[in-house]
Amino acid sequence: MADEVAVEIPSEEAKPAEQEVVIEGQPAASEASAKPAEPKKAAGEPLKDVLRQFERQVGVFGQALGEALQGRGNVVMVRVNDEALKHLDMLIEAEMTKSRSESAAFLISAGIQANEALFAKIGAITQQIAELREQLRKDVKLVEQDPQAEPEA
Repeated sequence: MADEVAVEIPSEEAKPAEQEVVIEGQPAASEASAKPAEPKKAAGEPLKDVLRQFERQVGVFGQALGEALQGRGNVVMVRVNDEALKHLDMLIEAEMTKSRSESAAFLISAGIQANEALFAKIGAITQQIAELREQLRKDVKLVEQDPQAEPEA
């Protein structure tokens, strides 16, 4: 998703077939000339491929944003540093979100999804802690009711 795309715009004298789209990490057409020739695409086809890929990414982002914004009935006030605020505002400037609140909700949701395994571990451990606290409460109640009784081991 973070691939950089460089589009070379030919001069007025250049033929449309000389347009070249270079995607970082992939050889340019001049570097690929040593490889067997692939069927030639019509002028502008590489650019269309890049645009299709971009549209798919926007669609994925839109779906993720829609999921992140569903059921936002809880209000959380947070303080963020300048860098975080810059990223929230970037989403607004790009018209991907309408507000800082939407931007924050999206980024929180994305962060949770990206760290699913970590939250699964945290959930399991906090469940064990809750069970131990409940056991402690029961043991303390028993001791309060009957000071001679020893708590269960």
